[in-house]
Amino acid sequence: MIRVLLADDHAIVRAGLKEILADTGDIEVTGEAANGQEVLARVFTQDFDVAVLDMSMPGRNGIELIKLVKAEKPKLRILVLSMHSEEQYAVRALKAGASGYLTKESAADQLVAAIRRIAAGGAYVTPETAERLALGAAPRAVAAAHTLLSDREFQVFRMIARGVSVSQIARELSLSVKTISTHKTRILEKMGLANQAELIRYALEHHLLDEPPGSSLKA
Repeated sequence: MIRVLLADDHAIVRAGLKEILADTGDIEVTGEAANGQEVLARVFTQDFDVAVLDMSMPGRNGIELIKLVKAEKPKLRILVLSMHSEEQYAVRALKAGASGYLTKESAADQLVAAIRRIAAGGAYVTPETAERLALGAAPRAVAAAHTLLSDREFQVFRMIARGVSVSQIARELSLSVKTISTHKTRILEKMGLANQAELIRYALEHHLLDEPPGSSLKA
């Protein structure tokens, strides 16, 4: 039996996922979590074979949460189930320790197969993501500018691209305004961009935002 931890901040989403898995016969949801803190608490006290993690929950989330879970339970397999497109986060999630990446719109058709493959020791990614991973490992590969950013820089990059102010980013990430300003400067330098307008244009052209600038969206 494959023991699964379901983590999503929306109870209705967890209920839908449980319904998908209910009739499999070989997969059992043995734990649920609504935020990053609950994920860590479940992982500390229970044993699971696969953790299905949403990328955008309250508190600790995304790449940081994957790293924390893997640090505590290195053998626990992680399937990221996200509203974000693969182009935005899949490669980063896999490099952080996830074994698969699935968008929520694909969950109904692919969730069971993804969990089974990951539990058996395999990986679950689309051919496009596998190609990006392979290109990233190639010594002469020409990487897209945003892939040069650290995980924190990429988080700040997306928030800036959505039109969030430096002071607000500092508050949300519990960092100083000076630190965020330094991140912004390094982001522009690494990506070869002259200003925030070019940064926003880049984000839109590379489909790195789920909503247009100015919209409210969890990082």
